[in-house]
Amino acid sequence: MKILTPARMVALSFLCAILIGTVALSLPVATQDAGRMPLVDSLFTATSATCVTGLIVRDTGSYFTTFGRWVIFLLFQIGGLGIMTFSTLFAVMLGRKIGFSEDEIIRSTLNRQNLIGLKKLILYILGITFAVEITGAVLLYLRWRAITDWAFFETVERALFHSVSAFCNAGFSLFRTSFVRFEGDAFINGIMISIIVIGGIGFVVIMDVLGLFFKRGNARRISLQAKIALTVSIILILAGACVLLFFERGNVMEGMSLPRRLWGSVFQSVTARTAGFNTLPIGKLTVPSLMFLMFLMFIGASPGSTGGGIKTCTFAVLVMTVWSMLKNRKRVMMFNRSISMKVIRQSLVIFFLSAAWVFIFTLILAYLRATVYGNGISLVRVAFEVFSAFGTVGLSTGITGDLGNLSKLCIIATMFAGRVGPLTLALAVAFRGKSDRYFYPEEKVMVG
Repeated sequence: MKILTPARMVALSFLCAILIGTVALSLPVATQDAGRMPLVDSLFTATSATCVTGLIVRDTGSYFTTFGRWVIFLLFQIGGLGIMTFSTLFAVMLGRKIGFSEDEIIRSTLNRQNLIGLKKLILYILGITFAVEITGAVLLYLRWRAITDWAFFETVERALFHSVSAFCNAGFSLFRTSFVRFEGDAFINGIMISIIVIGGIGFVVIMDVLGLFFKRGNARRISLQAKIALTVSIILILAGACVLLFFERGNVMEGMSLPRRLWGSVFQSVTARTAGFNTLPIGKLTVPSLMFLMFLMFIGASPGSTGGGIKTCTFAVLVMTVWSMLKNRKRVMMFNRSISMKVIRQSLVIFFLSAAWVFIFTLILAYLRATVYGNGISLVRVAFEVFSAFGTVGLSTGITGDLGNLSKLCIIATMFAGRVGPLTLALAVAFRGKSDRYFYPEEKVMVG
């Protein structure tokens, strides 16, 4: 009998959560309508919640009862915490040092001597997660109490639900049009953007940034991963905002004031890489905007975070590898540090397999849609749905609810692969590393 490897443990744990969620959402008590929710729709919703995606086939706020909404809430909270915990433990097992001071460093071998360190790591993850979620919920509650006439418990539920959904990058909203109604509210935009960015930046980066305030002297330094994640995230947020401002100036942003345009473009740029909320009507965006959002969704968040995609650090390694080749350099370097060949190879594998999956399932979904709606189906809308599912983002141009059962199963598989696939792949590569016992003579091959 084969040992349960870390990769299998990750996949099985998420699969079990999805199955339990599917059963719970299939109960009559979970929906407002009489009868049970269709099994495919229950599976779709449970997968979307556990994989913190946010794509929906039924409106979360109106279709589900309080029981159903809190089942979804628990699924994306468990999914977000599970992803962050597994990702961080994976980093620890590879020898990544984490902690505020030297006596709190957790080393690579998780034996009895490091048991206290591992417990501290889990406590750090839980502490930071709940602190951010509660703080966000309180701020949202205070703002909504000031500008709405909602009842007390209704406001509490919405504040907590959206705060946790934002931190876990789940994208689930109790509002039918997500946050479109708050597109010009600087306070709501600022709170949501902050929570989403913290959840999508990665626990390792959070610990490094917090360490700047707790460490002293020479110990106050930030890691290479944190530098890459922060730099790439800032560049992508600004790039996405500029693209939306330019292409939507005469479209969905026409007639808006400058502050509303800025908030809308920045909010949408942030959520396109991680969360999936929207303040702009995604179905009405221009094709260039949709294509750039697909690019952002494919890159996704940072390693060790609740977000999906191939990750910012993977993208940065690939870009710098190309740059080094163009400059005819033998090594790939960033921030005065060299990147190992192993990391470069892992990045190439993750990128290639992710791109192949997205291409193949876009082709399949386009064929399935064409058989129902004819050849007039927009390929951009189909591709956008697949990119959103694989990046576990949750944005949609509005075709999710019209998908057939086979198309829904394709999206379900894509959400699961996009959430669990890259992580399990990284675990499998890391724990199966073997040195070659022999090698063959080299021979040149023409490329390009």
